[in-house]
Amino acid sequence: MLDVQRLLVLREFARHGTIAATAQSLGYTASAVSQQLSTLEREVGAPLLDRSARSAELTDAGRLLVEHADQILSSVEAAESALAAVAGDVSGQVSVTAFPTAAVAFAPKLAAGTRPHRQLQLVLRQAAGAVGLGRVSAGDADIALVERWSGGAPDVHGGRLKHYHLLRDPLVLAVPRRHQIAAPEQSVYLPTLLDDAWIVAPHGEPSREGVERLLAPHGGPPATAWEFEGQGTILSLVARGMGIAAVPSLTLTLGTADIRFRRIPEGGPVREIYAVARSASLRRPSVAFVLQVLTKAAEKVQHEISSLLGSDDTRELRK
Repeated sequence: MLDVQRLLVLREFARHGTIAATAQSLGYTASAVSQQLSTLEREVGAPLLDRSARSAELTDAGRLLVEHADQILSSVEAAESALAAVAGDVSGQVSVTAFPTAAVAFAPKLAAGTRPHRQLQLVLRQAAGAVGLGRVSAGDADIALVERWSGGAPDVHGGRLKHYHLLRDPLVLAVPRRHQIAAPEQSVYLPTLLDDAWIVAPHGEPSREGVERLLAPHGGPPATAWEFEGQGTILSLVARGMGIAAVPSLTLTLGTADIRFRRIPEGGPVREIYAVARSASLRRPSVAFVLQVLTKAAEKVQHEISSLLGSDDTRELRK
């Protein structure tokens, strides 16, 4: 009998095209992915991959099995969800992945919102949005919190996934509390700030894309910009007076006594934050309940951000 987990690995390989990319998507090692596929080939009794020294691609048998894998995996989960719906109990484990700032912002509210259901076990893990999306698609997680800077909703993987918009998260300026524009009455004009020391995320980080789009009309980030990974690290440096930064407003929830946040009056890039789940899992009472908790949590997070920025600096958040 075919193993469901190995069918998941095969389907992810079909999506990504390489062992390495499949491993990254699933959070596995490349050797573990290769081993799973080799075992599946033995179960099927036919080669599923045509391997060479540098690459691998699906054989005709592999492509045929992928077509059936989509149907098999969706049917199995739909059956499990239907049975759970009949029972009606909000119980069992629900696994959520979230990019770091979302994990910090949403964790307290998820814990409080799910507490009444003692039979529900919530597992929250940090993962980059693309990785989380892959884990949900592969069945290794139930819900992923993902971000989009470039517009457009998350990939629904051929209809297997459904997304729910949670909140808009615009960039805001983070400056030391003694900075010249720290006071609310001081105007914010980006061109006058380009001589400051800027602290940015490394190339390839999603927030770096937002900063580059923000500063592109003014010549882009200064050549002397410092690169540090992690919004918490960037904010700690701003708090110590080492420079200024443009950060997602969600970072206000990290706690920043020595930082002042200012809305960008010219407008700027906004990331959209979504919750993504498999369509076949939505009838599970536990998954549906956690999605409801996430929606309510997003409203509370948005209100907290508005309060921290102040009434004059929140118009962009409410759009």
